[in-house]
Amino acid sequence: MRQKRLLSMVGGTTIVAAIFVIILTAIVMRDRWMPWLAANSATDHQHDDHDNRDHGDNHPNRDGGRHEFRLSPQAQKNLGLVSKPIVLQPYWRTIQVPGVIIDRPGVTDRGVTAPAVGVVTQVHAFAGDTVRPGEKLVTLRLFSEYLQNTQSELFKATRETELIKEERARIQALANAGSIAGNRIIDLDQRIRRQDALVQAYRQDLLTRGLAPSQIGQITEGNFVATIDVVAPPFLNGVGEQRDIRPVAFVDGGGAEEFGYEVQELKVDLGQQVQAGQLLSVLANHQSLYIEGHAFKQEAPNLERAAQNGWSIRVEFAEDDSRHWPPLDQSFEIRHLANTIDAANRTFDFFVPLTNQSRAYDKQGKTFIVWRFRPGQRVRLHVPVEQLENVIVLPAAAIVREGPETYVFRQKGNRFSRLPVHVILEDRLNVVLANDSAIAPGVELVQGSAASLNRVLRAQSDRGLPAGIHVHADGTTHAAH
Repeated sequence: MRQKRLLSMVGGTTIVAAIFVIILTAIVMRDRWMPWLAANSATDHQHDDHDNRDHGDNHPNRDGGRHEFRLSPQAQKNLGLVSKPIVLQPYWRTIQVPGVIIDRPGVTDRGVTAPAVGVVTQVHAFAGDTVRPGEKLVTLRLFSEYLQNTQSELFKATRETELIKEERARIQALANAGSIAGNRIIDLDQRIRRQDALVQAYRQDLLTRGLAPSQIGQITEGNFVATIDVVAPPFLNGVGEQRDIRPVAFVDGGGAEEFGYEVQELKVDLGQQVQAGQLLSVLANHQSLYIEGHAFKQEAPNLERAAQNGWSIRVEFAEDDSRHWPPLDQSFEIRHLANTIDAANRTFDFFVPLTNQSRAYDKQGKTFIVWRFRPGQRVRLHVPVEQLENVIVLPAAAIVREGPETYVFRQKGNRFSRLPVHVILEDRLNVVLANDSAIAPGVELVQGSAASLNRVLRAQSDRGLPAGIHVHADGTTHAAH
């Protein structure tokens, strides 16, 4: 028992001695551990200050999910900020389909052929020239035996008719005197009618060969035609009826010049012998074109609904300089859908009519035409699929994303607020926001530069600037008054 008490006393004395040694050591080495303790205390104080600032005006939980900051007028101009009030509107959900501008078959291009065998002796209209219907294109020296025989037969038939008519006049005088019976006159009248029919047939044949009525009149007088002028034909519509289409070309300076065709390609050379029906030149009028869209088979139901309902299609023209042309005031609708699929691309085509714009300029006494849209030019078609009602539509640059969140920026004077929104639809140009409690109609929202505004907000948050600090164009700040 005495031994246990003695051991307990010894143990207690040892603990007291150890504590005394630790305290003495701490006092001796205080110059080393006191600065370290002061540094840790300052760090903890900074964290407390940062937490207090985060729970101030800029903390999202204190302002209904918004982050606020201010921009000086100079900074707003540098960013090109434009704000507009929210307006609820309908919006069409669309699908994008690639396309290309093509000639309209049977309307845009027109081939001109040789009416008979001949040699090209003169070319009046070259590639790029503009011509009106009836103007000369090519002059041919005729080598056609058929055409020469037709002229000969026309001349002989005309002369035969004149002789029969002279004989009838002479017999008519004798018949009036009672010397000759009247049946002779009836026989002569029948011969005259047969000759008139032959003359009419020969004249019509020569007209179809390209001879003018004045030239046919010369043939009846015995002056045979050795050369023929091939002229620009009249404009024909889709059912073969003649129409006079001369689109007005806008000329710099306020004038205007009318034209019918442009010589797109010359197919013959000077001195070349051509056969009847051979193509001499290709005339074009690109006023009426087609936009040919290329869609996949699974998109056919959407395109069919758009065609049946006459929904308007939005068209983006590649490499179109709209600043130097009049506004394109026309509606684009699908005319028809192709019923075949391209074996290589596995796409089917649909066609949208396009009315072209043009202007002209004069050089060296000739008029040249410039078209706004050209065959082969690429386009992007936005075909409507579904209409959304009472939604908010903004440019694509008006939103910014951080993880799962999407934000827009509200402007009120020089003060900007970041608001979370719900995007229900987005394409290359626009975003569609849901009409929910996040934002109300009439609120001024910035229409672009959302990414730049978000960087400004993050920079202020990183520097711990309070909400009442102005940011200038050069990045400097000062307190708001």
